[in-house]
Amino acid sequence: MSEASFDDFMKIDIRVGQIVRAEEFPEARKPAYKLWVDFGPEIGERKSSAQITVHYSLEELPGKRVMGVVNFPPRQIGPVRSEVLVLGVPDEAGEVALMVPDKNVPLGGRLF
Repeated sequence: MSEASFDDFMKIDIRVGQIVRAEEFPEARKPAYKLWVDFGPEIGERKSSAQITVHYSLEELPGKRVMGVVNFPPRQIGPVRSEVLVLGVPDEAGEVALMVPDKNVPLGGRLF
């Protein structure tokens, strides 16, 4: 594992967002959803995709608060232009569980 400085960490802008919409992503190579995440008035809504179909249904995602990196350059994932990296960690089987704040914090709040 390489060492990072605090300044390196501060370059990554991780914010609290709320999923406002989720849809199937049938064109994805691995099962995934398309997500629209609201990061508050300063950043606004960003689109992404996430391979979270094992632990989450489409119906439970709208309204869920998540953590996301908002300052990576956009990335084309098939037909989706991903504008944010929604953060998660793998479970024992390698399936993604979302990183979520455990309190109701304001949208756009920055991780530090």
